[in-house]
Amino acid sequence: MAKELLKGNVAIAEAAVRAGLQAYFGYPITPQTELLEHMSARMPELGRTFLQAESEVAAINMVYGAASTGVRVMTSSSGPGISLMQEGLSYIAGSEVPAVIVDIMRGGPGLGNIQPAQSDYNQITKSAGHGDFRPIVLAPGTVQEAIDHTVLAFDLADKYRTLVFVAGDGMIGQIMEPAELPPMRQPAQTRPAWALTGADNRPKNVVSSLYLGAEKLEALNKRLQAKLQQIKENEVRFEAINTADADIVIVAFGTAGRIAKTAVTEARRQGLRVGLFRPVTLFPFPSSQLEKLAARTKAMLVVEMNAGQMVDDVKLAVNGKTPVQFYGRTGGAVALPDEILDQIILLDKRYPAKKATPNGQGVVISVA
Repeated sequence: MAKELLKGNVAIAEAAVRAGLQAYFGYPITPQTELLEHMSARMPELGRTFLQAESEVAAINMVYGAASTGVRVMTSSSGPGISLMQEGLSYIAGSEVPAVIVDIMRGGPGLGNIQPAQSDYNQITKSAGHGDFRPIVLAPGTVQEAIDHTVLAFDLADKYRTLVFVAGDGMIGQIMEPAELPPMRQPAQTRPAWALTGADNRPKNVVSSLYLGAEKLEALNKRLQAKLQQIKENEVRFEAINTADADIVIVAFGTAGRIAKTAVTEARRQGLRVGLFRPVTLFPFPSSQLEKLAARTKAMLVVEMNAGQMVDDVKLAVNGKTPVQFYGRTGGAVALPDEILDQIILLDKRYPAKKATPNGQGVVISVA
């Protein structure tokens, strides 16, 4: 199929439709409202379900109900709306039903503004509401990736019967780029065996997150933790650019990663050995891959459009093997490539290069 010029929000919506989406429930909030607007036309046109709920709380509980019937279902919002959805997200996680959530992040905290930001990192990667659970989180850096990640999100949600987030920001939602949409998939004609399908000739199904006995709830938690471990083993995704010989590695996701790529290119042009490591899955986080890089780099620079919410994950991953510094802009301000390049130059001067030990095993810092 040929590429066409698409706005990010519209591209995500149409990708979901073409992935076999059967029901969408949402509430308008900038900077993702075009996504809901596109759904309002396309879903009824195809004989599928669209409903603008009275609030984000209502929308996520409608998602919960539809997901319990085994159909492909999603909602979309931005930071304040995602905050309101936390209880419903936890019910979905505890009931083990698949659902896709699109979060087009804006500046915060509070009502904040409608500028692009990455201030939802902690609330979407560290929990799915209350309880011991984490959703899969995919972070696109281009409109094409937003399309591809949306289709992937539905497949992963069904595979693991879990929540999957597509986490963009206002820039990803509003930018227009040439991109290719996937072919149309028709919604599934059959329901999974666990789903609620009404009165028919099959054993009774129950979908619930309520377990009154400690033993039963602990058994659920153990099953969920085993599922998360399986996801960690199988679903890590990342992009590494010029990291094989890098002295300094920039770690950034989404739009920040896209901007950092320009800074890395310019640093290389100036003779600095700099690479980019871009986590594509924010959960599961590519910890082991970062740890391997840390053993041979003299420093890492985390770049985010927030106050440093991914920094702790990077520090845990490198496990003290290399210094980790941070540069970020908040409140909807976006770092420019020149700003990041200035930080790279400072790091290059501040930290000594690593060199191989005499026996060739491992690395040491040349100066204490």
